[in-house]
Amino acid sequence: MPTPAPRRPTVKDVAKQAGVAPMTVSYSFNHPARVAEATRARVLEAAAQLGYRPDSTARALRSGRANQLGVVVGEHLSYLLDNPQAAQFLAGITDVCVDEDLGVVLIPTRGDASDVDRVLAASVDGYVLWTTVADDPVLAAVAGSGRPAAIQGGPAHPGLAIIGPDDRAAAAAVAAATPLAVATPVIISFPLDRRRTGGVLRGHDLMDPGSVPFPVTGTRLAGYRDALTAAGHDWGDVRIAVVERNQRELGEEAATALLETVEGPVVMLTMSDELAMGAHSTVGRTRREVTLTGWDGSREATTSGVWSVAASLRDQGRACARAALSGEPGRHEVPWTVVAPDR
Repeated sequence: MPTPAPRRPTVKDVAKQAGVAPMTVSYSFNHPARVAEATRARVLEAAAQLGYRPDSTARALRSGRANQLGVVVGEHLSYLLDNPQAAQFLAGITDVCVDEDLGVVLIPTRGDASDVDRVLAASVDGYVLWTTVADDPVLAAVAGSGRPAAIQGGPAHPGLAIIGPDDRAAAAAVAAATPLAVATPVIISFPLDRRRTGGVLRGHDLMDPGSVPFPVTGTRLAGYRDALTAAGHDWGDVRIAVVERNQRELGEEAATALLETVEGPVVMLTMSDELAMGAHSTVGRTRREVTLTGWDGSREATTSGVWSVAASLRDQGRACARAALSGEPGRHEVPWTVVAPDR
């Protein structure tokens, strides 16, 4: 006959051991300011002797709070750990959660009808959303949930906080820092929409970057267009390689495809340092004169000769978490700078 599991100690057991009322035990864990320090110390000592731990589920039911922040991810969950900048964004969120004694729940989305139910079913007090598209039903569902939320990069949505830099201005600035007057510009772009279809396009295929469903992609394309047209280039002729994901090997492949289509000196504008470093590998195998730009301000990129935009994703993660906890909607711009290469 199996030995029965030992009974878990209860609030009443701790109260008896400490010589106090059960309510005093509850206050000692949940509202310590209401209990004299000596009494709370006696309660905690009794709880330790008995091996008592508060029931977090019951506490959440009583308080109406889960004490957890949900992170809604529009990529594979592994992306948050594999991509250095995505990992920094998640680290910023956890910085705030550690300070506020909160847990973090990672909520994947797949771009189908199950996303809304999965997101709303999560036991969380608020949400941080990774950049998505304007017609993502999760946006409306989160905004209508009554729980505060913040989104990194956009799109803007009523009731949500949006955190990010002025991508258009930053893209124009980093492009303008390169020798556009004497080189042919090409672009390696993030995906345009949730289908994530890759391939090489021309500027005339994207005459209105504002219509691009992914707002970060669209605003950066608009910034590049601003700088290129100001330098005298015909936007309609500019070649744009769209990659399916922000991965270094895809940047390498895109750079190879682009360099086969143009001659002479090239300015290659990429939307991340990961893509730029992939392109850098391609350029290193050629004798071409190529000026590279990236985005994220990483030391690896700038020491490799890449112009970049620094807008700390760790700081953006912190800002998103704080905005989600405070429930203050509206746009919150973060600072950015153009970082020149070290050599």
